[in-house]
Amino acid sequence: MAPAVTQVRRRRPWGRLLALALLVVPIAEIAVIIAVGKVIGGWPTLLLLLVESAFGAWLVRREGGRAWRALSEALSSGKMPARPLADAALVLVGGTLLLTPGFLTDIVGFFFVLPHTRPLARTLLEAAVSRRLLGSATVVRGAWGSGAPGPATHPPRASSGEVIEGEIIED
Repeated sequence: MAPAVTQVRRRRPWGRLLALALLVVPIAEIAVIIAVGKVIGGWPTLLLLLVESAFGAWLVRREGGRAWRALSEALSSGKMPARPLADAALVLVGGTLLLTPGFLTDIVGFFFVLPHTRPLARTLLEAAVSRRLLGSATVVRGAWGSGAPGPATHPPRASSGEVIEGEIIED
């Protein structure tokens, strides 16, 4: 009788991290709201949260429109829409965070939505996606916008100058 083959399953901590975030983030938000309320008062804190949400909604509408237009232009011109797609995703996630009441989620939301900080957020997103999809492969600098997409495990080899002629036959 052959021995049983056991599979080693690599566990991904995403479920645990998500559960932890769903517990920690609301508690941290409430603590920050209470701390701000103690400093500036309850009504000004509520007013500040409402103003942040209104400004965030306006900003998401403006930046979301820009991201949508850039994505449409990239698709209609036949270009790879990686950068506009990343911007649209960041604006979507940032908008969700901005509409969530709380100061901590607003800080992260503004980081994702503001046009001056979004390139840094895009770089972090690019690095996370590259690590996740490519593992240990080296990624070409700026793979989501300014460079070539995909892995570059080795630099291109120098050509010997030899030309090989051929013909493509379609089936």
